[in-house]
Amino acid sequence: MPGGRLAGRAAERAELTDLLDGIRSGAGRVLALRGEPGVGKSALLRHAAQHAAPAKVLRATGAEPETNLAFAALHQLLRPVAGLTDALPGPQRDAVRGALGLAAPPAVQDRFLVAAGVLSLLAEAGRPHGLLCVIDDFHWVDRASADALLFAARRLDTDGVGLLIATRDTPDTRYALRDLPERRLTGLDVADAAGALAAWAAVEPSPRVAALIAEATGGNPLALREIAELLTAGQLTGHEPLPDPLPLGEGVTAVYGGRLAALPTGTRRVLLAAALDGRGDPRVVLAAAARLGAPEHALEPAEAAGLVAAGPAAITFRHPLIRSAVHAAASPADRRAAHEALAAVLGAAGDADRRAGHLAAAAIGPDEEIAAALAAAADRARARGGHADAADALTRAAQLTPDPAARARRLTDAAVAAWLGGRPGQAHSALAAAGETATDPGLLAELAQLRGRFALNSGDAAEALRILLAAADQAPDRLELLADAAEAAAYVGDTDATVRVGRRAEALSEPQPPGSADAFVRDVLAGSGALQGGDPERGVPLLRRALAAVPDDAGEAATLLWAAAAASLLGEGDAAAAYGARAGAVARVSGMAGTLPVVLENAATAERMNSRFALSAALSTEGLALAREAGISNSAAAHLANLAVCAAVRGQEDACRTHARQALAIAIPHRLGLRVGVASYALGVLDLGLGRFAQAHERLTALADAGPGAGHPVVVWGSVADRVEAAVAVGDEAAARTAVAFLERWSAHADSARSRALLARCRALVAEDDTAVSLLHEALGHLAGDSGAAYDQARTALLLGERLRRARRVGEARGHLRQAMEVFQRLAAEPWERRARGELRAAGESVDRPAPDALAALTPQELRIARLVAQGASNREVAAQLFLSPRTVEYHLYKVYPKLGISSRAELTRLLR
Repeated sequence: MPGGRLAGRAAERAELTDLLDGIRSGAGRVLALRGEPGVGKSALLRHAAQHAAPAKVLRATGAEPETNLAFAALHQLLRPVAGLTDALPGPQRDAVRGALGLAAPPAVQDRFLVAAGVLSLLAEAGRPHGLLCVIDDFHWVDRASADALLFAARRLDTDGVGLLIATRDTPDTRYALRDLPERRLTGLDVADAAGALAAWAAVEPSPRVAALIAEATGGNPLALREIAELLTAGQLTGHEPLPDPLPLGEGVTAVYGGRLAALPTGTRRVLLAAALDGRGDPRVVLAAAARLGAPEHALEPAEAAGLVAAGPAAITFRHPLIRSAVHAAASPADRRAAHEALAAVLGAAGDADRRAGHLAAAAIGPDEEIAAALAAAADRARARGGHADAADALTRAAQLTPDPAARARRLTDAAVAAWLGGRPGQAHSALAAAGETATDPGLLAELAQLRGRFALNSGDAAEALRILLAAADQAPDRLELLADAAEAAAYVGDTDATVRVGRRAEALSEPQPPGSADAFVRDVLAGSGALQGGDPERGVPLLRRALAAVPDDAGEAATLLWAAAAASLLGEGDAAAAYGARAGAVARVSGMAGTLPVVLENAATAERMNSRFALSAALSTEGLALAREAGISNSAAAHLANLAVCAAVRGQEDACRTHARQALAIAIPHRLGLRVGVASYALGVLDLGLGRFAQAHERLTALADAGPGAGHPVVVWGSVADRVEAAVAVGDEAAARTAVAFLERWSAHADSARSRALLARCRALVAEDDTAVSLLHEALGHLAGDSGAAYDQARTALLLGERLRRARRVGEARGHLRQAMEVFQRLAAEPWERRARGELRAAGESVDRPAPDALAALTPQELRIARLVAQGASNREVAAQLFLSPRTVEYHLYKVYPKLGISSRAELTRLLR
């Protein structure tokens, strides 16, 4: 409702009161108001702001001319609290300052890191009484600002920050706000409409007239106000007939058509400059209007007509529809002239980005100078992390680029920016358009590589592999293409493709100097191909040389992930887990948030392999949320599959099946053999733990036999102990021995205690009792002192205890069974704990259920925070790594202490270590 008293809206006002009460009490709150123009969204925002005290209020309004100007709305919102950025964690501080133009952006700016900084800054601004952020016309907010605000909105927890959004109901906003609380606004009912008419009209309307007008306008408050001002007293009281139809035309905007037409030409020019400027900066608007020939006081008739309000800081339209009507009433030639005038004024003021936007809007054909200006603006947006807005600018720049080669280059850059900005559909469109005009072989290879990378992240991995192999054929000397192809082959589980890639990599001349990043990657690719191609004499030394070149302080997550892959192929699961965990830590510290969902896949798997199932699930929960926000569906499948395994180990059948089903729904059509394999393995482990041995045997055997796109050699290796155990349980000795033989071949070149323990355990399962007992003791000896192998130790101790009990050596059996039961209980591996307890009772020992492990009471968020604090991170460092505000970290940490029965960080460190 455009000003004055807020008529009706009792339910909406009550909801706003609840929101404000929550903010003042320290809770995070979000509400989106949707509705048609004029329905009263802005009035409700003003009502909330007026009643927010003692909470602070920050405001921003989206402007159509600024929809492609990265961080324009965020700058407007955060400008009053920009001085608080010193309180943010270092990476977040630098990212926010770079985004807002307060400092040079970091060398690599990531949109997630900017968003995390915005969250922390809002939390700081909310001290001590809370903060309300009011965002009007969200449908016109630039993409970079919208992404950051929505990232923060989904993480507002205990920061005392509220986000109140008003937006028109469009498909784009429905999708963007899909998971946030909302209130859909409709027109006022007849009684409230009558009250609104009475408040705005010169005389009180009759009930019949009020009802007719309410019906004709749908109760739209803006329409009611305009009608009240346009009708005569006789028409309102019913003494004269109402106009038929009421003066609404094609909507409320038609009401302003007559008013605008009646204004002097100079006034209309000032209004057009203000409408196209978007910000309403008086200096810019009036200077541009002067260039268009408007006299000095041309704005005054518009103020007198109630269309705008002019002040020293801004010229504002009384309602956005007035600005729309001004735009619609102007001819195309008038709009181009106004854009040119604004560009001239902004150019003189040094505002290159807005100048480029206006020049582009004024262009009527290809123009390299304007295209270059837009491309430069896009570069500045990308440097601040505004990738989606950069993509829009580059796409428009390409449209204005006369030269086909330069056009293809800009479209390629637009595709990359759109992908980094979480807009995969736009990225694919830009890539296709670039391919239509590109002729340069180098650019064609780059386009193919991008198509392959996009498909690998969110599409058919087998198609990605085909694209990347074909691109490598066209550019055989590009190691990075072979590396991408190898990654695709690993996703699919295509051993033959891995062998082909390895041979091509080995055929390349050795990069110089030895030990360089390229030399390392070449060794991993060539070694992997040779080993999987049946030539360990060539493959193993190459992989060993690669691993030897990884420094202890490696600072590149990609290097550590390649190292983890090499260790897995050598059968050294403990080394692979260590590299994966390090990769996750490096990615967090370096601010690589855009790649973090993919890195977290490996970090979560590493923690699972190190028996930390709760932490693994917490990492995958985080990675899943980030993957979904970034539109990386294949990474989402990886996290869902890992969550399924963690749930299976802990006997959470419903969660396991749900996660596995969701993972397979992505992985099967995308031919992600690795993810299909992990999700299928989860279901097999679930059956095994719950004693459904026949089902487990069937699932795990099918997994071992699955081909590319449906299974994976590494998953076959990782599941071999479970497969042997299931086969033995159902009496399929041949299958069990086949699985053991596979493990012997895979582990032939492994040099780690865990690999030796795994082989001894599997051999024990197919051996006679006396030999089996000796092999199980051997396996436990290999695992002694390895805290990361707690789950495998317990599984081995359980098997040993069972063998000893069946051999009537119950005294020896009890200690191993008790050890297994206690470890399973600590790991929350409930099915295995029940099995161990049952065996212990059968061995003649009375068993009470142990007290639950305190760590099991922590939420995933609390566990992630506690782990980082135990590693020595400060609250601000934890906030930077987990994309939280320091205040949220502090809140969760002080919930952790009483749950664990401790009172200090030192005690937490001792407990978790």
